[in-house]
Amino acid sequence: MKNKILGSALMIAGTTIGAGMLAMPLTSAGMGFGATFALLLGLWLLLTYTGLLFMEVYQTAPRTDVGVASLAEQYFGMTGRILATFSLLVLLYALLSAYVTGGGSLLAGLLPTINIGEQDFTLQTGIILFTLLLGAFVVIGIKGVDGLTRVLFSGKIIAFMLVLLMMLPKVKVDNLLAIPLDNALIISAVPIFFTSFGFHVIMASINTYLEADIRKIRTAILLGTLIPLVAYVLWQLSTHGVLSQNEFTAILQADPSLNGLVKATRQITGSEILGEVVRIFSALALITSFLGVAMGIFEGIGDLLKRLNLPANRMSLAPLTFIPPLIFALFYPEGFIAALSYAGLLFAFYGLILPIGLAWRARRLHPNLPYRVAGGNLALVISLITGVIIMIIPFFIQWGFLPSVAG
Repeated sequence: MKNKILGSALMIAGTTIGAGMLAMPLTSAGMGFGATFALLLGLWLLLTYTGLLFMEVYQTAPRTDVGVASLAEQYFGMTGRILATFSLLVLLYALLSAYVTGGGSLLAGLLPTINIGEQDFTLQTGIILFTLLLGAFVVIGIKGVDGLTRVLFSGKIIAFMLVLLMMLPKVKVDNLLAIPLDNALIISAVPIFFTSFGFHVIMASINTYLEADIRKIRTAILLGTLIPLVAYVLWQLSTHGVLSQNEFTAILQADPSLNGLVKATRQITGSEILGEVVRIFSALALITSFLGVAMGIFEGIGDLLKRLNLPANRMSLAPLTFIPPLIFALFYPEGFIAALSYAGLLFAFYGLILPIGLAWRARRLHPNLPYRVAGGNLALVISLITGVIIMIIPFFIQWGFLPSVAG
């Protein structure tokens, strides 16, 4: 429990594996398992690479507690800081709003009905309690998040293993050999899938926690991203193997949501327990993601306030971190879905374009850095082109040049 490398790896994995993982099979329904596996592997390599780029650039930081926005200012001036801060905070606030809404609804299902006058405030009460209970761990600090994440991650693994044990015995090889219904679906799914490895938002916290030790950070990144990759592949293997493509498309037509998948797996396995285990896994996945994303906002705002020479103690950071998503979750839960659909664009900038640009500048200004990520400048160029393509894919879908995917 005292191993900081393990704790950091679990925080990376916990931030990466969210409740959205359960909806991934719906998104890949028309792709088949083979194409889905190739896409997951490619995106894991790409986003692990850019995570390591952040670590490379952090070698040039003046202190271990410097945020990513400060790095952006160090190399690109105030414009870099503004772009980095804006993309990070908007993305994280959007994600945190989703987690607060989802977590509040799960908690509300366990609460008695709370009526004030003729209006039901059970959901609002659940949202507030969820935020207060888990937000307290973030305010305590990264050690509190580390300890809670280890406990929750263990429960999440147990719940996930139970789901796999119920589904894997029903896998059919013929279902796994299915080819994409439309090859263009693979391209359309990229922006949705690549956010599944979005651990970059807590790189500043990890660097501080591991005291800028390159070996430890590299180990934590590789281990912390390998865990989600294995989990995603096993989950896709079980769902693609149990449901044929025809069954998948039928589910999407009837109910293109997580509920549709849960109902289908419950019917096929003939187990009511499966639905409850999936619900437990969803809750644990959502909480661990909440903790990681909230920590990212906490550190990002703290870095910004330090730059502006304003007070940045933990009690002053708490309301700035939690009140905006709390207000959004309380009053505009339905409006977040549209905002979330474009959040991937901001992550493409923060998780791909920004670390590539920082590494390019750092290598030119500091040619003798002790550690460099393998691949040289060619890997930077290829990754940059890939990032730009990912950012424009949603627009091609909107304009009708690429097919839409569910999820």
